[in-house]
Amino acid sequence: MYQRREITTQERIAQEQFCEKIKDRLAGRTHYGLVDTYGCQQNESDSEILRGWLVRCGYELTADEAKADIIVVNTCAVREHAEKRALGNVGALAHRKARNPELLVCVGGCMTQQPTMRERIKSSYRVVDLAFGPHELWRFPELLWGTMQRRGRRGDRGRLLAAEPSEGVVAEGLPRRRDGGVKAWLSIMNGCDNFCSYCVVPYVRGRERSRRPGDILAEAKDLVERGYKDITLLGQNVNSYGKGLDESADFPGLLESLDQIPGDYVLRFMTSHPKDATERLFQVMGGSGHCAHHIHLPLQSGSDRILKAMNRHYDRAAYLEKAAAARRAMPDLVLTTDIIVGFPGETEEDFRQTLSLVEEARFDAMFTFIFSPRPGTPAAAMPDPVSRAEKQVWFDELLALSNRISGEKHAAYVGKTVRVLVDGQTGQTPYNLSARTRGGRLVHLAGDLALVGRFVDAKITGSSTWALDGEIV
Repeated sequence: MYQRREITTQERIAQEQFCEKIKDRLAGRTHYGLVDTYGCQQNESDSEILRGWLVRCGYELTADEAKADIIVVNTCAVREHAEKRALGNVGALAHRKARNPELLVCVGGCMTQQPTMRERIKSSYRVVDLAFGPHELWRFPELLWGTMQRRGRRGDRGRLLAAEPSEGVVAEGLPRRRDGGVKAWLSIMNGCDNFCSYCVVPYVRGRERSRRPGDILAEAKDLVERGYKDITLLGQNVNSYGKGLDESADFPGLLESLDQIPGDYVLRFMTSHPKDATERLFQVMGGSGHCAHHIHLPLQSGSDRILKAMNRHYDRAAYLEKAAAARRAMPDLVLTTDIIVGFPGETEEDFRQTLSLVEEARFDAMFTFIFSPRPGTPAAAMPDPVSRAEKQVWFDELLALSNRISGEKHAAYVGKTVRVLVDGQTGQTPYNLSARTRGGRLVHLAGDLALVGRFVDAKITGSSTWALDGEIV
């Protein structure tokens, strides 16, 4: 049985001491660090911690590879494409290292946690000085110091591999360097206990472990006081929040508590597993003054047979009832989803059932993927007779349906005035600003750059499959 482990204050202080050792070693000139991120929002959040550690260790941050003295590649293992991209870019760093032998190359994240990939990095990617899994993020300074100490030794050239199997830890008080001042990620839990047959996340992220409500509330309050307007709560399955804590807590209750923090801001969250999404959650969202009326509820398939093979623990009828309950609580709900095309054993009839559910549910947006086998998961060993070409035909048909429905949904906004948060610049004309509705729909606007970080009213004047055009009123 999983035993929850929290990093102690003494362990965290020890990491600060390693930071000071590294800072002393770097003294004499400015050293630059770069963090390159692949994958999900949780990886983005982890990269903020990596940047925070680099700054504590004495590095200045840069986005220029040619300038960097250390490059940390934070990888993803959910799909093969993300792995190939990350490995390709890591391999390309060999040329940069040939020009600068002192360059430190570190590879972290979920990809590194896989045993087969760990061995592949060890044998084929000699450019890598340090490889570490997501469970080791809290002690990155210790690993970096160890790598520096080992450099120059005969044989391993200072290489350090730290990605042993782990069920994960809970670590508070880690430094963080966020980008911008409008949007913020706020992790409330990590790991996953669902073991969907296609998914590698439980194997690389470990078991579900929740942060304590008081720590989350303190961080959220600090973000609001510092002016962040769009806060996204993160977890592999936020609806399981509270599991393993020695105090009573659940996700709807956490949302209610966060909603009490005074200020003008929006609360979002991802990701929700349909089996754990409850009517109470929808009612809390609907009655909240800050919760976005948006829920990302991954469907994956509209076929009961395939859902069972995926180990999803719901059927199409249950999913549709959840969607209906959410819309009853929030008539203006924006509902988005994920769908996998071509799961092993999927037939034309199974795929048609997915299309029919999409027609019925009418998602505002969908993230669609062709099945990507992940080594070590049950689905990777299942018979898969359908050709890649046929799966592509299905994928294209699903994408066309998704685009049509999204286009129709967006067209219904035209003529309406909605409140939006201006969250950035587009660098384009005539719409130089980007904004988001409370439901997360992208809106292009024209206006003064001083509006970034402010809520404004916008009249929607045009739409496309992907976004809305508007004018500030």
